[in-house]
Formats: sequence, C-alpha cells, structure tokens
Amino acid sequence: MTDQPAHSIAAILPCTDLDASTAFYERLGLRIESDHGSYRILGDGAGWQLHLTNEAPEGWLVPDQNPFGLYLYTPRVEELADALQTDIIESEGWATHKPWGMYEFAISDPDATLVRIGWPSRLIDPSTA
Repeated sequence: MTDQPAHSIAAILPCTDLDASTAFYERLGLRIESDHGSYRILGDGAGWQLHLTNEAPEGWLVPDQNPFGLYLYTPRVEELADALQTDIIESEGWATHKPWGMYEFAISDPDATLVRIGWPSRLIDPSTA
C-alpha cells in the first residue's frame, strides 16, 4: 500500500449551512474526513470526495439561483434512488435511462445545487447500448 493519492479531482462547494449540507451529503454515503470549522472535507472511502465551505463571499450563493452542479457516478443508482425517492426533482420520480446514455436521477441539496447520480446505461442494461 502507498500513501500516494490516486489521480483524482474534488469539488469545493460553497454552502450557507455546513451542518445542513453535511447531513444531506451523508444521506448519499459521504462522511466527514476532516473538519476545519468553516471548511469540511467529506468522502466515501471509495473515490467520492467533496469539500464544503461557508467562506464564500457575500452574494456568491443567491437563493434559488445556484449555478453549481455535481455528478456522482456510482453503480448504486437504484439503491440511492430508493433511499432518496421523495427528493427526486425530475417528473419521472425515479432513475431513468437518458438519451445521453446514463441511467440517472437528480436531486437538489440544501442550497439548490443540482446533484445528478448516475451510471452508464450500457453497464446496467446492455439492451440500451
């Protein structure tokens, strides 16, 4: 085993309430890896990592006009859709195969960040390939 990190990228997401945002992302399977007061690093131990901060400049987050979005890739789409069914914001109310080749659904975090959770359709249902 090595201490060298894998090649990866992590989003730094501004939020207005660290505790509310942390609780939301914990529902997706992330846990606090480190807490620095106004800056938290969350991870799932399998590749997802998200940095939350409430240090954004005044006016950076406008209620109901959040331009940020995250796409979480996971083969656990069904499991998460089931757990988050009441939060799904698409009219289908469930994960669906999209024309762009993803089986996905969308939810919104406490600051209206669009969060899509999906996996390639061809890896779930070979008939969609």
